[in-house]
Amino acid sequence: MTQALTMIYWKSERFWLGKFVERPDIMTQGETLEELEENLRDAWREMVMEDVPENFQTKSVTV
Repeated sequence: MTQALTMIYWKSERFWLGKFVERPDIMTQGETLEELEENLRDAWREMVMEDVPENFQTKSVTV
């Protein structure tokens, strides 16, 4: 499952901090900008896919 989200980020004294505009409850840090981005991806997967088994299925639904 892929989805494009908007990352906002800034540099503190020691770490890069960031979160997603669309999901402000997902926030993390990294020593580099690349690590921050990967940590945000991991945090999103944990949050969104936490209780979903590996053999899940997808279907497009119009809302």
